[in-house]
Amino acid sequence: MDIPSPAYNQYVVARPVYSEPVFQDNNEKKEIIPKPLQERLKKNCSCTSRQAYLKLKSLFPILDWLPKYRWKEWFVHDLISGVSTGLIGTLQGLAFALLASVPVGYGLYSSFFPILTYFFLGTSRHISVGPFPVVSLMVGTVVLSMAPDEKFTMLSNSTGLNKTIIDTVARDAARIAVSGTLSFLIGILQLAMGILQIGFIVRYLADPLVGGFTTAAAFQVFVSQFKLILNVPTKNYNGVLSIIYTIIEIFANIGKTNIADLIAGLLTLVVCVVVKEINDRYKHILRVPIPIEILVTIVATGISYGANLAGKYNAGIVKTIPSGFIPPMTPDVSMFTEMIGSAFSIGIVGYAVAVSVGKVYATKHNYVIDGNQEFIAFGISNLFGGAFSCFCATTALSRTAVQESTGGKTQIAGIISAFIVLIAIVALGRLLEPLQKSVLAAIVIANLKGMFWQVGDVPRLWRQNKWDSVIWVFTCIASILLGLDLGLLAGLVFGLLTVVLRVQFPSCGSLGNVPGTDIYKEVKKYKNLTEVDGVKIVRFTSGIFYGNVDGLKSGIKSIVGFDAIRVFNKRNKALQKIRKLIKKGQLRTTKNGVFTDAGTDNEAYEPDDDPEDPEEAENPEVQTTEVEIKVDWNSDLPVKVSVPKVSIHSLIFDFGQISFLDVVAVRSLKVIYKEFKRIDVEVYIAACDDQVYKKMEECLFFDDTIKPDIFFVTVHDAVLYIENKKKFSDGHDPLLEKISLMQDSKDPPEYADVEPMENELDAQEEALRRLAS
Repeated sequence: MDIPSPAYNQYVVARPVYSEPVFQDNNEKKEIIPKPLQERLKKNCSCTSRQAYLKLKSLFPILDWLPKYRWKEWFVHDLISGVSTGLIGTLQGLAFALLASVPVGYGLYSSFFPILTYFFLGTSRHISVGPFPVVSLMVGTVVLSMAPDEKFTMLSNSTGLNKTIIDTVARDAARIAVSGTLSFLIGILQLAMGILQIGFIVRYLADPLVGGFTTAAAFQVFVSQFKLILNVPTKNYNGVLSIIYTIIEIFANIGKTNIADLIAGLLTLVVCVVVKEINDRYKHILRVPIPIEILVTIVATGISYGANLAGKYNAGIVKTIPSGFIPPMTPDVSMFTEMIGSAFSIGIVGYAVAVSVGKVYATKHNYVIDGNQEFIAFGISNLFGGAFSCFCATTALSRTAVQESTGGKTQIAGIISAFIVLIAIVALGRLLEPLQKSVLAAIVIANLKGMFWQVGDVPRLWRQNKWDSVIWVFTCIASILLGLDLGLLAGLVFGLLTVVLRVQFPSCGSLGNVPGTDIYKEVKKYKNLTEVDGVKIVRFTSGIFYGNVDGLKSGIKSIVGFDAIRVFNKRNKALQKIRKLIKKGQLRTTKNGVFTDAGTDNEAYEPDDDPEDPEEAENPEVQTTEVEIKVDWNSDLPVKVSVPKVSIHSLIFDFGQISFLDVVAVRSLKVIYKEFKRIDVEVYIAACDDQVYKKMEECLFFDDTIKPDIFFVTVHDAVLYIENKKKFSDGHDPLLEKISLMQDSKDPPEYADVEPMENELDAQEEALRRLAS
C-alpha cells in the first residue's frame, strides 16, 4: 500500500482567535480539589491483607519470582551459569582483595556473604553480586589512609642489628577492621536511602560522568596492579596527585623488578586478553566461555609450587589463605566520623554501577528493576557482609556478563556461585597459597579492557553533545589527579555547573511564519520564512529565572534592534528641547496640538547638558497647560537629538518552551512590558503553559495596565489578532506625546491658525509640517 508523502497530507482548521481569557471562558477547567490530610493519611496508613502481601512481595522480591520458577526448563541453565560464575568469582575475589588492601582470603568472603542476602532482597535476576575493581580500589584508598604501614613499624634485632620492620599481623588486623567497618557504614547509608525512597539520586550520575570516572578508576587500578606485576617496593600514597607520586616511585625503583613476577604477570596478561577476545568474537559458537582465569590460575599455582619461585626467586605469593569462616566482628563506631564522606561516595558508586548493569539486562529480558529496593538490598547485603569482615559489594561487569551469557535465568545461579565460593573457602583455599600475586594482578588488568575502551566514547560524544564530552574528560582527569573520591565530587559539581550554564545562556531567536501555515520557526535557521510587518516574535528556549533574565533582555534588544529605555530617554530629551522652543516662541502650537515654526532660526541645536532656563528658575509659579502633540518619531525632528527608530508596533513572546518562572523573572517581564508600552509597542505573550500562567498570577503580574487579554493560546492567534486590530485602525498609528507648555502669563495659550496651503515655507517649516502630518 502506497503511503502518501507528508507534503500531500493537509488539514484545515476553522476556529476563532483565542486569547487566554476567551479560551478559558469557552473551555472550562477541571476543579482539582486536594484530598484532606486525614484522608491521605488514612489511605497511606491503612493496611489490608492484600496490601500487606504486596508490601511483603516488594520487600522480598523472591516471593514474586520463585513461585513462578520453571525448574525443569531453567535449573540446568542456572546450574551451568552458577558454576561458571562461581569459579570466576573465586579468582576475582582473591584478585580484588589486593585492590582493597586486605588479605586475599577476605576477597572470598566478599564474594560469598553479600550474595546470600541479595538472593532474597534483590530485584535483578542476572547481576552477580560481589567485589568490583573500582569500588575495591576506593575501599583500598580508605584502608591505606586509616591504616598505613607507618603506623605499624617496629624495631627488630634478630640479626644483631636494629632494623625497622612492619608488623604485618597487626597491620592486616587493623585493615580488616577498617574495611569491615566501612562496609557496615556503607550498608547503613544505602539502607537509609532506600527507606527514604531517594533512589533518584543516581540520576545525577550521568553516563558521561560515570564513563570518565570509571576510566580514571581503571587507570588507577592499572597502576596499582602494575607495581605488583613488577613487584617493586613503593610507598602507599593517598590524596591529591597520589597516582603521580606512585608512578614516579615505580620508575625510580624499576631496577628492583622481580623477573619471575614480571614474566608470570606478562604471560598471564597476554593469555587472558587473547582468550577473552576469542570469547567475545565467537560467543555465538561457544556455549560456555573459556574459563581462562581458572586455567591460568591452576597452571600458575602448579608452576610456582613446583619451581619454588618464592624460595628461589623471592617471588611475591599469596602465602596464607584462611580456611573456614571467622566469627562476626563488631564494627568500630568511632571510625564512622572519619570515613563518612568516603562511605557515601563508595555507596553511591557501587549502587550506580549495580543498577545501571541490572537495568541493561532487565530491559533485555523484559522485567523491571526497582531502584529503591536495590538500595535496600545492597544496604542489607553490606551490613551483613561488614559483620563478617567483607569489603563493599556491588557487581562486576565481566562476572555478570558470564552469568547471563551462560544461560542464567534467576538469582538461583547466584546462590549456586556462592556455593562454589564456599567450597573454595572451606576446602580449596590453601591450595592457592603458592599463587603469585603478579598473576592475580594480571587477571585484574585483563578485566579492565572494557573500561579502557570507553575512551572511544569521547569523539562520539563530541560530535553529539560537546558538553557531555567535556564532562567526560573533566571527570576523568579530576579523578586521576585528585583521587577517586574528590574526582567524583568534582565531576558531579562540574556536571551540575554545565546544566546551570546551559540554562543561564539559552538561545533567544526571532521567529518567522511558514507561508500559508500557522507554523513559526527561527528565521536564522530556515529559508523562505516571512516576518509579519511591524511585529517581532521572540522565543526563549529555557525557563526564566534570576540567573538568565539579563540574557533575555539582551536577546530582546538584539532582535528588535533598539533599547526601549534609551528610546524613551531620547524621546523625552527631544520633547524637552521642543518645549524650550515653544517657550521662546520659535515653535507655536495649534488647536490640534501640531507645532509650527515662528522663525527661521532653530536654536534648539544645543548640547545635551543645556542648563535650565534661568527665567524658569526665577519664576517657579507658572501655569501649565497640557497639549496633545502628534509626533512621527521615525521622521526628521526639528531638534538635534538622535532618537532611535522604532520599526515595530507589536512584540510577541513565544512561551512555548518556558517551563518555569521565578519571582525575579515575573517582575522583570512586568518591567519589560511597561518599557515597551510607554514607547507605544504592544506586548503579547503566546503559548503560555497553565502552570506558568498561574505562577504569573500568583506573583501579581497583572494590574491596571497589564490585562490577561495580552495572552494568546498560540503565536498564530496573537499574530491574527494584531493584524485584525491593525486593519481597523487609522493606518498610521501615530505616537502621542503630552508635554506641558510653560506660560509666563496666567492667560491660556494662544493657538495660531496654520495655513495648510502656504507656499513660502523654508526647509525648517517643511520638516515641522512632516512631523505634524
